Amino acid sequence: MTEAPANTAAAPPAPRDPAGAAGPLHGVTVLDLATVGPAPRCTRLLADYGATVVKVGAVPGRGADPIRPPFYAYSGSRHLLRTAIDLKEPDGRHAFLAMVRGADVVIESFRPGVMDRLGIGFEDLTAVNPGVILCSTTGYGQDGPRSSWAGHDINYLAVGGYLATTGRRADGGPPVPGATIADAAGGGMQAAMAVMAALIGRGQDGPGVHLDVSIADGVLWLTSLAVDEHLATGAPVGPGHDIITGRYACYDTYPAADGGWLAVGAIEPRFFANLCRLLGCPQWESHQLDDGVQDKIRADFRAAFAAKGRDAWVAELSGADTCVTPVLSVAELVDDEQYAARHAIVEVVADADAVGPSGTAPPARFRQVGPVLAGMVAPDGPVVVPDQGRTDTDALLAAAGLAPEGIADLRDRGVVA
Repeated sequence: MTEAPANTAAAPPAPRDPAGAAGPLHGVTVLDLATVGPAPRCTRLLADYGATVVKVGAVPGRGADPIRPPFYAYSGSRHLLRTAIDLKEPDGRHAFLAMVRGADVVIESFRPGVMDRLGIGFEDLTAVNPGVILCSTTGYGQDGPRSSWAGHDINYLAVGGYLATTGRRADGGPPVPGATIADAAGGGMQAAMAVMAALIGRGQDGPGVHLDVSIADGVLWLTSLAVDEHLATGAPVGPGHDIITGRYACYDTYPAADGGWLAVGAIEPRFFANLCRLLGCPQWESHQLDDGVQDKIRADFRAAFAAKGRDAWVAELSGADTCVTPVLSVAELVDDEQYAARHAIVEVVADADAVGPSGTAPPARFRQVGPVLAGMVAPDGPVVVPDQGRTDTDALLAAAGLAPEGIADLRDRGVVA
């Protein structure tokens, strides 16, 4: 058996990409046991803030193969390291715990209890690294009557009130959202914030902590304006209840003459007045929140917007303090001048030997959303996306203190790959 070394190992080596992310989390090492969903969203954020993130996956062919996202998902694994370890094997568990000695954070998304059954639960991790932060991301949290339920984004949006407060389809049902809001914000961003807060709270030598990230709890927080209103007033909050859920014409979407759509968010009275004047509807300036005439205002706005194409209205209204914007498709926004000015879309060069999950090579060059959030460091050239079929196992385990012959033995027996 290859035992974990007694001494504290050095941190894993730097990512292969020489243009890897710098940033405020430089020097923080994260082990990511997840494949898809909120946890990879979290580690994507941590990596773009400068952390060294190691994806710890399953050994191919040993047990059920995990979901492998397409080559472009989660920013194409830019700046990430990879290893494959069979955590059900005792020697695999010891190899993983050796890596934990030099890590700051472990992130997982198994169902509650799985980490303990594998022998890598919080107590096992802190036994080898008392300061490690374990972040467990699950749909409903580590306890409660739903804790063992399976689910996906739409389920968490459903139980967290998000779907019930969103406008209805023609058949009266809630629409399916166009973005994975629960995974990205309710789960991924929540987990990243919790990890960063825990790192600050721990300091250099403080005790570790187990973070219980519930995606449904995150959605509850996202919907908290509506929930708190209901709790305080008893109001039956839902679509069309208030100014931001479709009650008034000043906050809605309208079709233009060419079939394009415009989003109107003229909440402040002066913005609404500007909009009314420029649309040729000055009669409604003093009736913004008059419930009795909202259908008439909408009808007049629709008639006005139908006189010109979307972009003509954008040119006239958007810079005139009316809170009017175009509804951009994904194909349009990737070439939008505002995002271009902020360098939000970056160029990508695939590793020469890169192979995607389907066994086909990704394009040699493509584009992706870059590190766009405040405080992230933008790349100074094309981002290199690594070969997702290649691992850094030898270097990582060597940095964790395992001897070369021990690593070779683990490889030969299929415990690591």
